[in-house]
Amino acid sequence: MRKTTTTINPALSRVISETGHTDLIVVTDAGLPIPTGSERIDLAYRPGAPAFLDVLDTVLAELVVEGATVSAEVAEKSPEVLEALRERFADQDFEIELIPHVEFKALSQNARAFVRSGEFTPYANVILHAGVAY
Repeated sequence: MRKTTTTINPALSRVISETGHTDLIVVTDAGLPIPTGSERIDLAYRPGAPAFLDVLDTVLAELVVEGATVSAEVAEKSPEVLEALRERFADQDFEIELIPHVEFKALSQNARAFVRSGEFTPYANVILHAGVAY
């Protein structure tokens, strides 16, 4: 369910509009494997661009989120990413769930769509659990 109209990418705008309560949207770095047959919105155009957090901020400006899941490995390998995620979700009614990367990849198999950034920071991925605006 959309909140605003900040994205001009037609595929991303469509996916956000079509996302329903409890659907999963994965915002990824450049390296996360995306299952064959899954909807992929590939925004990457060079290493590092667009940045993971830029893509995430765009999605969060429009998508109601009731949960977020990340790989537990991010805490050790890329703590700055985890801190940035905690800042973005600080005013939400949920805690970020940390699960082993193997489980993260398994859970992502159920995603409605994957939004790929050009990020080259390890474990810069998040599964967003869509909420409702009412």
